[in-house]
Amino acid sequence: MQYRRGWVALFLCTLAMINYIDRGALSFAAGPIAHELGLSPVTLGYVFSSFLWSYVILLLPAGMLVDRYGAKKVAGAGIGLWSLATAATGLIWSIPALIGTRLVMGAGESTTMPAGNRVIREWIPASERGLFNSIFSGGSYGGPAVCALVAAPIIASLGWRALFFVTGGIGIVWLICWQIWFAKPEEATWLGDAERRKIVAERGASKADFDATGEKPGLLKLLGSGPSLWGVALTQGCNVYSQYLFLTWLPSYLQSSRGLSIITTGIYVAIPYVISVALCLLVGRTSDRLLRGNVGGGGRRYMIACGLLLASVIMVAPWIDSVWLILGLIAVSLTGLASASSLNFALLNDLLVKPRDVGVATSFMVVGGNSFGLIAPIVTGYVISITGSYNTAFVIAGGLLVIGALATLTLTRHPIGERSAAGVLPVTP
Repeated sequence: MQYRRGWVALFLCTLAMINYIDRGALSFAAGPIAHELGLSPVTLGYVFSSFLWSYVILLLPAGMLVDRYGAKKVAGAGIGLWSLATAATGLIWSIPALIGTRLVMGAGESTTMPAGNRVIREWIPASERGLFNSIFSGGSYGGPAVCALVAAPIIASLGWRALFFVTGGIGIVWLICWQIWFAKPEEATWLGDAERRKIVAERGASKADFDATGEKPGLLKLLGSGPSLWGVALTQGCNVYSQYLFLTWLPSYLQSSRGLSIITTGIYVAIPYVISVALCLLVGRTSDRLLRGNVGGGGRRYMIACGLLLASVIMVAPWIDSVWLILGLIAVSLTGLASASSLNFALLNDLLVKPRDVGVATSFMVVGGNSFGLIAPIVTGYVISITGSYNTAFVIAGGLLVIGALATLTLTRHPIGERSAAGVLPVTP
């Protein structure tokens, strides 16, 4: 059997990768932008956070659009919008203009996670969901690695504005490919019949289960069916706080606290991200093999908790002096974050009774995650301003990760949505 659904994995990975390249570009350009516009650490924290303001507000509408119009249209419109906004960042002249482009970028990026999780539910057999979610999530960590490697040379040779022109252009290229080749498995002409039958038979839903014509997404019913959706959202929030701490402040931390140049910073930031992507894929595949397709009971929660506890080792960073030990610690923490995040998305799909609600359910989960992510750059900016160091910021992040581990173990024990005779999910004790 041909494994052409691997092309869908490539689409998802590169979608997430471009998403995070564009988010992270500002972190590497922060030094020259702050110098040019006169930004303080506190102001810079608000700028880092600003794209999440529109992102969080529009996530639920984006999820509803995905459920109604499908992933192809919504993801395509989203990356087109945010790529233009990213390129426009290279033209800004003031703080309001900079924040404006970040707000538009956040609006476009709000489509990515709901659309991506919808694609996984439509395309991927249940026994492979952990691996494909890891590939999708891995793009979120591969993006900062790629950005770290290319941003510094571009800024050094062409200036910081060129960085945004290049990263915005990459998204437009992806959009063209997406419009030409992507389709649902029932409609993809490049997919073999045997593989199509396997996907449809083993994804845990029929084509009719994905149709929501005339139906409103049942978010209130999902929230009222038990604590599980609240649990995955809270778990994601505790995870994403640390993710955005690294994404927005790690380059500045290495430059200001460890004395690295902008070129060296790019290389050093890339190393832990690359390691985390490789190990995240291994963890995702391992979760699939351990569950052996029996995903309805939510057994992934135990590996999610282990990932979060692994990530919490970042709390000991204040007591480490060696740059290489710090990078090792960050690599371990990022591995735990990437693994827990990807498996949390898989857990949501595992527990969701009605796949046609996957867009709005994913949006709610990501709202929970990015509500924490929104405050992470701001809190860190104030911590740096008040204490003069990053130590307290790392301790706060580690404490939240422990809370997230407890949340997934205690709250994600029931199906999400209405039970039916054909759709009852077992509960794992």
